[in-house]
Amino acid sequence: MQISPEESTRKQETIQYKIDDPALDFVMAKNNVKEMVKTTYGNAMILSWKDGTTGHFYPTFACGDGKIDVEPWIYYAQARGANLTVNVNDGTYIFMILIL
Repeated sequence: MQISPEESTRKQETIQYKIDDPALDFVMAKNNVKEMVKTTYGNAMILSWKDGTTGHFYPTFACGDGKIDVEPWIYYAQARGANLTVNVNDGTYIFMILIL
C-alpha cells in the first residue's frame, strides 16, 4: 500500500481521549490509542506524536524549509494526509494519525 498526500475524502477529526491511570506513560498511551483507533476506524498509522510531559516529538527533523508556522511534527503529519488527531489527557500525549 502506498501512502499519498492527496486530499482524502475523510474529514479531519480531533478526539479528546482520557486515560485514567496514574501509571500512564508514553508507551501505555500509544498502545491505548492504537487499540482505540483500530477498533473504531480500522487500519491506521501513527504519523507523528508529541510527548507533552517531556516536550519530545517525532519526527525530530525540520520540515518545510523553515517557512512554516507550525511545529515540524505537525507539519510532517499534515503533509502526509493525517486525518485524525488524538489528544490524550489534555495534551499529555498527542498523536497524529492517518486512517487508511
